[in-house]
Formats: sequence, C-alpha cells, structure tokens
Amino acid sequence: MAEKVAFKQSLNLFDGTMIVAGSMIGSGIFIVTSDMTRQVGSAGWLVALWVITGLMTVFAAITYGELSSMFPKAGGQYVYLKEAYNPMLGFLYGWSFFSVIQTGTIAAVGVAFSKFAGYFIPALTMDEKNLLFELGGIRIFPAQLVSIALIVFLTYVNTRGVKDGKMIQTVFTIVKLFSLFGLIVFGLLIAAKADIWNTNWATGFDMKFTTPVNDTAGGKLGWSVFQSPGSMMVALGLISGAMVGSVFSSVAWENVTFIAGEIKNPKRNVGMSLFLGTLVVTVVYLLANLMYLAVLPMFPPASGTEVAYAPEVAGPNIAFAVQDRVATAAASSIFGHYGAAIIAVMIMISTFGCNNGLILSGARVYYTMAKDKLFLPQAGTLNKNAVPQWALWAQCIWASALCLSGQYGVLLDYVVFITVVFYILTIIGVFRLRRSRPDAERPYKAFGYPVIPVIYLLMAGTLGIGLLYAKTFTSLLGLVIVIIGVPIYYYYARKTRGRAEGESEA
Repeated sequence: MAEKVAFKQSLNLFDGTMIVAGSMIGSGIFIVTSDMTRQVGSAGWLVALWVITGLMTVFAAITYGELSSMFPKAGGQYVYLKEAYNPMLGFLYGWSFFSVIQTGTIAAVGVAFSKFAGYFIPALTMDEKNLLFELGGIRIFPAQLVSIALIVFLTYVNTRGVKDGKMIQTVFTIVKLFSLFGLIVFGLLIAAKADIWNTNWATGFDMKFTTPVNDTAGGKLGWSVFQSPGSMMVALGLISGAMVGSVFSSVAWENVTFIAGEIKNPKRNVGMSLFLGTLVVTVVYLLANLMYLAVLPMFPPASGTEVAYAPEVAGPNIAFAVQDRVATAAASSIFGHYGAAIIAVMIMISTFGCNNGLILSGARVYYTMAKDKLFLPQAGTLNKNAVPQWALWAQCIWASALCLSGQYGVLLDYVVFITVVFYILTIIGVFRLRRSRPDAERPYKAFGYPVIPVIYLLMAGTLGIGLLYAKTFTSLLGLVIVIIGVPIYYYYARKTRGRAEGESEA
C-alpha cells in the first residue's frame, strides 16, 4: 500500500532561520573559549579563530544553498552526497550521523542541561555523593536520568507534529538570542573595563600555549607554563585543536536541510534560512568573545612564565575559569553574585531549544535512508501527524543509551575530523554536479562560485590537516566509525538486490 500520509509544508523562512540558529547555539559559546585561550594564548588569535570559523560556516551555508535548491526534499546532506557521488557515500554519512554525530550531540546537550540545572538542584550535580548505582562500569547519576527524560519529552512533543516542535524551537531560540544579546550589551556597554581590554589586546597575535604540570606541594594539577609553538606544524596543530571548540559550537546549521520537505517554497527558503541563521549566530559568537575580553583578564596575574591554574586562588579569568565556565565568570563580573544563576538559566534555555532542533530534524535523515532501503524499514513511515515517529523514537533510544554510557563526549571528539571531511566532500559535490548535471534546474546558484567554495575548501582542508596532526588518534577513530558502516551498507545493498531479483522472477 502506498503511504497515505505525506510531509506537510508548514514551515516558513522565519521558522527555518530559527531552526538553524537554535540548533547551532547550545552550550559551547558559554564554555569553549577557555580551552581556546589556553591553546593560542592571545586576544588576536582568539578573535581570529572565531572569525575564521564564522566565515567557514557562512561560506559553507551559502554553498549548501545551491544543493538545497536542487534537491528540496527531506534528507539534506545525505541526499546531496548520494546524488553528487553514490549511494554508499550517502549511507556512510547517514550511518555516522545516526551512530554518533546527531545522537551523540543530543546526548551531550541533554547532559549540559542537567549539569546547569544542578546549580538550582544540588542532587543533579555529577558528585560522588549523588551516585545512584554502578552497573558494569557504567556510573548512573540523577543528572543522566534527567537528560534522558528531557530527550524523551522533546521526542514525544515532536511526534505530535511539526507544528508543536516548531513552536518550541521558535520561542526558545528567540529567548536565548535576546538573552545572549542582553549579556553582550551589559558586558560591552556597562561592565567593560578599559584596563582589562588594553591588557588583553597587548598580547596581539603572540601565540603561546599552556601546559598543565603537577603542583609539587599538592600532587595535583596546579600550574600552567607558557610555551611558544616553535614550528609551523605545532602552531597549525594548536590552531586546529583550538578550533575544535569554535567549530563544534557552530555545527548543526545544516539541520534545516534535513526537513526541506516540510518548508514552504524550499527551493528558496532553505538556502535563505541557512544564510540568515549562520550569519546571526556568527555575529553573536564574535560579540560574545569580545565581551569576554572586555570584562575578564585572559590569564591570572603572571609570575615569570607561570600562572596559577586554580581559579579560586588566581581570581576570575578566561583561560582558567572554573570548569571552563567562562560565561559564568563574565556574568559574575557583570551582575555580581546573581551572575552564576543568570548563566545557568540561559544555558538551560539554550540547551533545551538546541536539543529540540536536533531531535526535530535528525529523524528525517533516517526516514529518507529507509525510503532508499538503507535503514530499518519502519523508519520510513509517517504517523497520522505526518512525522517519522518510529525514526524519532529510534533516535531517542540510542541518544539515551549514549547518555547512560558517559562516552558521548569521547565519541564526539572522535568525529570532529570526519565531520569536517563530510563538509568538504559536500562542497566538492557542488563542483561535481555542475560538471555532471550542467542542465539541472538550479533556482539558486552558490553566491561567489567558485571563489567562495574554494576558499572554504582551503580553510577546511587546512583545519583537517591540523586535526590529523594534533588529534591523530581521535581523528583516525572517527574514520574507523565511518568504515564500520561499509559492511552494513553492503548488507542492505545485497538485501535490496535480492528482493529486486525475487520480484523480477515472480
């Protein structure tokens, strides 16, 4: 029987833009600047890396717009890779997407929500005294259960139809954008300190990184020593390692391409959503980092080449903020003792909306794969509300398992490199399709082609080389996750071929 229910085109340009922005802004912008500062050591390089990341994101979004206008249907990047190359490459992306990229991100964002809820509910802190039980090496804390409850709730909401998911996404994205803008405005216009700003910028582009060493008195990490890169490859490795934070704070913009089948006038609105959403978030991220530099010193007061690592001794600063919560340190400087509570609420709002966008869009990829007979067939059905309910719950179950395992953070680190590789392959796909299908309908052609796509490829390729150098083990593990999908693809392909031959003989 033919499927009686079809996707409803009920999302407009504003909705699409909110999905892009809401899926991008999670907890990263509140945290990652600390680690980036420890790796590059100067205001110039810190801001430059956020600018480079922003340009890469916007350039990629502009180029993806052409693909979205050519293939305005559910599945997004999976479809683009399949059409530009072959079904196997599309499947390998979809496999990586389900196994860790999307589900791992959902799990990580869910745990971030619980972690900051722990500011108001102490039982949710990942403290030994709150350990519920340990099963086979898996340690279960209340925070993990709350994370799972959040994922289950948002999955249920999204099974009720795209309208409910859209409402949550729009409301929470608007709230967190206004909250971030408010924090930035207060920081730059009211709490900014000229002496801190001038001292931070005195570092210019003098790259240096910090290495934690043992505190001989306490036997634990207590100090960090400044070092210069010494060689171009070391510098490239530091830059690439630092950009892991900014890049992962800026991914998920492509989620709107997964739900193209539910967007009005997708040939225009998907590409415009990509451009507007990434541009807004890029500006917000850049302003947020300028605000950090205006209200907090980059490092504690130095003595020779060493700086205190313990924040409670050194005072609030960017590089060694408590648990890397640089936004909390900034908010405390701006709002006093209310700052930590304000940031906790902001991150809870941010992660709630971010997870909704990830859950809403991710299941559409598995739906399209199932339609191509490259995923479990149940995922290729829609419920009465015209959403892929089975795929949503499958995604929910695996993301919840990653919450329990506690390994989602490691898995995400494994696929940093391969995520960049898939971006590169998709951009190259635009060149391939221009050559192989020159007469195909392209309602929108990539702005600045071929210059902007080439610039993106050069930047992303350099980042990829740097990641291989700086994070060789985790980058190769990312490739292993992808390669595991090869035999799975051939299993589905053989199964499909056998079914086709059986029908032919009949």
